[in-house]
Amino acid sequence: MTKIHLGTQGWNYQDWVGAFYPRGSRASEFLDLYARIFDTVEIDSSFYAIPSEASVKSWRKRAPAGFTYSLKLPQQITHEQHLRDSQELLERFCQRALELEKTLAMVLIQLPPDFSTRAWPALESFIRLLPKEIRFAVEFRDQSWLVEPMLDQVLKLLTRHEVALALVEGQWVQRGLWFQILDRPTAPLAYVRWMGPRDLTDFSHVQLNRDRELNEWAEAFDFLCQRVEAVYGYFNNHFQGHSPASCNQFKRLIGQPVIEPESLISQPSLF
Repeated sequence: MTKIHLGTQGWNYQDWVGAFYPRGSRASEFLDLYARIFDTVEIDSSFYAIPSEASVKSWRKRAPAGFTYSLKLPQQITHEQHLRDSQELLERFCQRALELEKTLAMVLIQLPPDFSTRAWPALESFIRLLPKEIRFAVEFRDQSWLVEPMLDQVLKLLTRHEVALALVEGQWVQRGLWFQILDRPTAPLAYVRWMGPRDLTDFSHVQLNRDRELNEWAEAFDFLCQRVEAVYGYFNNHFQGHSPASCNQFKRLIGQPVIEPESLISQPSLF
């Protein structure tokens, strides 16, 4: 049976206090509280810099049994160097990521919108450098990568190296494209992200109705889960306004057990 791991993109949001974290919760408590509800999280801070050894050690130590982290590859590699001349930086990042040991789920290679198909040689060369002991997913934000004839080349390259093609609900790629390629997974693990418009600034509650999209994704998961060993999915606050609620809504749709945030109030304190 395919294992489905769902969480959010980040956990350190003051707006969640009262709506997700109990009132009075301190930032130092957020991760421990979060891990009582969800079993995985995507770390955004690694996009801006390689995490410190102390941070990685703390994350690993604080993870309860079965809890995992997905990291984003640093933007210096993806956005500044466009995957070129990045071997040394990639090696340093991967060495640090491996210090998470069994709590490391996947690493996301989020490519910028200006990473066009003209960069195929850079992509092909970079994918070959990825260490086999880490599971990677690559996210394209230029739709030309995902239409024929380029799509076939991309899928073959990713399949050869068992790198997942990240499936993303967002404004960069036409929604229907993802559902057309669900039958062609490129790795044993799948990676899904739910994004949204950047005009939302209050993350304390759901503000956008995404029932239609979530129902379509629930159907897609039925199809996807027949083809991969595990799925990791992460909701962004911008998808609806409050990613924990989005995640729990989707868990209900696919029949996963939901731990209500209210249960955190009644549980004994860890602190």
